[in-house]
This record gives sequence, C-alpha cells and structure tokens, in this order.
Amino acid sequence: MNAVRTRGLTKRYGDFAALDGVGIELAANRIHGLLGRNGAGKTTLMQILTGQQLETSGQVEVFGGHPYENEAVLRRICFIKESQHYPESFSVRHAFAAARLLYPDWDQHLADQLIEEFALPLKRRIKKLSRGQLSAVGVTIGLAARAPLTLFDEPYLGLDAVARHTFYDRLLADYAEHPRTIVLSTHLIDEVSDLIEHVVLIDKGRILLDEEAELLRSRAVTVTGPAQAVEEFARGHVVLHREQLAGFLRVTLEGVRPGQSADGLEFAPVSLQELVVRSTQHAAGERALAGAANGNGERA
Repeated sequence: MNAVRTRGLTKRYGDFAALDGVGIELAANRIHGLLGRNGAGKTTLMQILTGQQLETSGQVEVFGGHPYENEAVLRRICFIKESQHYPESFSVRHAFAAARLLYPDWDQHLADQLIEEFALPLKRRIKKLSRGQLSAVGVTIGLAARAPLTLFDEPYLGLDAVARHTFYDRLLADYAEHPRTIVLSTHLIDEVSDLIEHVVLIDKGRILLDEEAELLRSRAVTVTGPAQAVEEFARGHVVLHREQLAGFLRVTLEGVRPGQSADGLEFAPVSLQELVVRSTQHAAGERALAGAANGNGERA
C-alpha cells in the first residue's frame, strides 16, 4: 500500500516550474529520503502533500485522497519544518499542549522523555529559544505525534551533533515499535543514510532518482588507475564524475556489475551522499550540453 502517490505533478509560479511532471510512490510504513539541492522542489512537494499548497496540474493522493482541505487526510499528517512558526505568546509547554490536542496518536510519555533528553525549558517562550532549542521542540513534536505520515523538512539543522544523533536513534527505535511513513528531507545525507530505506532525488523540479536505498548504494563505484586503463574500463558506462591528475584518472561510474574488476585498477564504493552529489552534477552537465546544442541549432 502506498501512503503517497503522484502523477505528472506540476507546480508553476508564472513561467517558473517548481515541480515539473513529478511522479512518485511512497510505500506506507517505510523511511523515505527526499533529497536534493536548495531550490530543487523538495519543500514545494511537501507543501502540496500536506495541503499547504495546490498543484497547478497533475494528480496527488495521500492515503487515497487529495490532501487539500481534507480533514480525514490532514489529521493523519505531521509536517515539521526548519522554520516552524508558533503564536507569539506560546511557551514551550503551550506548543506541546497544542500538539497533544492536534495529533490523535500523541504519546506523552515519549514527549516527556525527549523533553528531558533535549533539556527543553517548558516555561520559556518559543520566541526566546535558541535555534537548537527550537529544532528540538520540532523534532519532539514530530516523533511524539506518531502520525501515520510524518515529514521532516530540515528541522534538525539547529541541533548539535550529539542532539542530532539522539534524534536519529530515537526515530529509529520508535519507528521499529510503531511503524509509520516517514519522509526525511535533509542535506546531512551521510548522517541519515543508514536510516533511509527508499531514496527520491529531485533536481530542478524533476525526479532524478527514485529507488530502493540498498540498490542505489550498489549502483555506482569509483574507479582509479592509469588514465588509459580507466578510460577503457569506463567505456559503456555512465560517467557521473571524473578527476585527472597527471597520468592517473578517477571516475565515478554507474552501471558497474557487482564483482566487476580489472587488473591495475582500484575500486571503491560510493556513499549515498556522493552518489546524490555526482548524479546532480551529471544532470546539470547534461542540461548545459542540451542547452548549448539547442542554442547552436537556433543560431544555425
């Protein structure tokens, strides 16, 4: 069963397409990574999935219904953002009290544990919190809500490394006991790579990768060695990135079969973060080449 399904999803602002024909399926009760550069379209996609924006065209379903002004769908969603806003008069205690009323599956015991672990000052006004404390409030609500669909849009950037890993550990432990659909949108890919089961990579409003994380990790390798030998081995593969120093060449290749090797060459796995970076750079290069070809054709 899919928690989320989109087909040809497009969002335009005048001539600019923030999303351009996006089609994805997010299986229920899994942890999905929604990855991409700033401005790629991640937040726009999540805003449409959570009923905060309307699409220009295409189809979107969350738990089988359109989310916009759909109470039956929206009450099953928790969306935590980096720039979460609360009423001016709210203290930390007020924020948690409101969340307890809003989310049917709220777990107060888990919230109390997280409040203690993050050392949150319950009586302090939200507007007087540090960035890290504000992030801790957000992730505490996101975890304790136990919403069937929970989306985290970079809400943990203000946390220090210890607090972030507390969040990751708590998320994984609670997810194991209470499975739900979780979407993590983050630039800290290496930190969450072991959590993510499915990856969606978006760039310039289009989907570049939509694949199981385990398959994705085995999809590319880095090959290093004498330039001529590397070039010969790379023939027939997609070259995502290349670096040359004197007579040695290092390339990141897609489509290398497991166990494939060659004498005199070194092979190394590619991390999820590096694969995302290289895939995005490769797509940008392809667009530049296409643009140059179109320009030449027009001038001709």
